[in-house]
Amino acid sequence: ALDYTKHDERRGRFFFFYILVYLVLLGLNFSANAITMYMFYEFMTLTSMPLILHEQTPEAVKAAFKYLYYSIAGALLALFGIFVFAQFAPTLDFVPGGTLDASSVAGQEILFMAAVVCMLIGFGAKAGMFPLHAWLPEAHPVAPAPASAVFSGIIAKSGVLAIIRTVFYMAGTDFLRGSTMQKVWMAVALLTVLMGSMRAYQENVLKKRLAYSTVSQISYVLFGLSTLHPAGFVGALLHVIFHSTAKDLLFLGAGAIIHQTGKTRVSELRGIGRQMPVTTWCFTFAGLSLIGIPPFSGFLSKWYLAEGSLKAGMLGFSWIGPVVLLVSALLTAGYLLPITIDGFFPGKQYKHEDFKNCESGLTMAIPMLLLSGAVLLMGVFPQQLLRFLETMAGRLM
Repeated sequence: ALDYTKHDERRGRFFFFYILVYLVLLGLNFSANAITMYMFYEFMTLTSMPLILHEQTPEAVKAAFKYLYYSIAGALLALFGIFVFAQFAPTLDFVPGGTLDASSVAGQEILFMAAVVCMLIGFGAKAGMFPLHAWLPEAHPVAPAPASAVFSGIIAKSGVLAIIRTVFYMAGTDFLRGSTMQKVWMAVALLTVLMGSMRAYQENVLKKRLAYSTVSQISYVLFGLSTLHPAGFVGALLHVIFHSTAKDLLFLGAGAIIHQTGKTRVSELRGIGRQMPVTTWCFTFAGLSLIGIPPFSGFLSKWYLAEGSLKAGMLGFSWIGPVVLLVSALLTAGYLLPITIDGFFPGKQYKHEDFKNCESGLTMAIPMLLLSGAVLLMGVFPQQLLRFLETMAGRLM
């Protein structure tokens, strides 16, 4: 971000909101009850919107207000769910395993399920879950690349965090397992996985392609959570970490390319590997992780997600889930690997001197190299992380 905004007259304002969003995210993550979480959730929308508005172009204004409208719509649904939930729960504090017992919802199961559905859809708006996903592809192309990395890698995960709090710390899995709501949740998550991958495959604008990829990849997480099985839960949280690392790397790489060459479309990136070899290799590492190719970290999370789907015992979804994940992985390869292939092997009609080296400076390269190392090392040495998440899954289920 320091190098990216070096010549920007609005640099101070950008970093003010950048740090403010970080502070709000800390408050969100450490919230101990639904009311505090909701308050910081709304603050996050208001403080992150200026990052989309930063360039002040008509496209940026349109995208920022679209983000605001979708976020408010989702937040109102979630707030309605919290109000209804408060009628059943003895407390709105987060308790591992949930706060409800069977007697508290007896005779009003439909109203209770409606409240949980509203919270899932509402909080799912930030996570890019269908049908409130359309803000992501609009916001990313107009926001500065460091802001896009935060939106895709971190802010979108706040919706995942809120859903985890709702399902595993408030409602509890016993009420939801085997219900119609669980089946609908699994179906919508898989639909979003497939839809996001297909739209990314068709998209030519680089940052918009990565935004549609985020829509797909975060729904991997939501699908893992929807299995309500320990293996799926572990796979979901692994993918939270691995996707954040890889997608931050992809957006920082895209930002470096745009900053150094001015190229914003995938069709313009032929030979980019010869112009920016370090950036392109980092981009490739992130792409291999998202595809799920071992030993990169994404392979491990997708393995656990498939295992959770197979063991969840949901008729039909046991095999539909792994099939959709596999098809999505193939589509991910189809929209990420050609950038690398065309970047390093532009074709015989091009000569080496046709491509002038314009690699980014150290302030851009060092973060990308560190994230590239993390993408690989977390896949090779995941033992400590796995033990931690398996312990957490045991407490919640």
